[in-house]
Amino acid sequence: MAAKLASGGGSKFDLGQNSDMNVTPFVDVMLVLLIIFMVSIPAATVSVKLDLPPAVPPPPGAKIEEPVLINIQQGGTLFIGEQATKLDTLSVDLSGVLAKEDPLTPVKQQRVYIRADRTVRYGEFMAVMNTLQGNGFYQVALINEEI
Repeated sequence: MAAKLASGGGSKFDLGQNSDMNVTPFVDVMLVLLIIFMVSIPAATVSVKLDLPPAVPPPPGAKIEEPVLINIQQGGTLFIGEQATKLDTLSVDLSGVLAKEDPLTPVKQQRVYIRADRTVRYGEFMAVMNTLQGNGFYQVALINEEI
């Protein structure tokens, strides 16, 4: 902090203009901002709880079952595994395939995987997703292949 005690002229009580920067308000504002950021950052890093199954390797010699895949190709052509299907009959065909794969688990509770070509339009993909959700298939996973 600095003060100007003497002036070049004028009256005895005239201190003149002090053109030095007053740093005190600047430091006060910076400390308040620092406290605000220190309080708000831990709240912004809240984790999302995921219910993931534990990773357990299959026993040696066990047959690994392939999941049920819905393949979407360019032009909207759909396949459930190797079986061709259409969007109108997707839920019926999928129910039949899932019933054969695991007859003990209810069809609507089994997980279905979707894989789409790179050239598939977003609208075609969302039509498949909406059809599945509209028919009660909510256990849907997406497959991404690395380039």
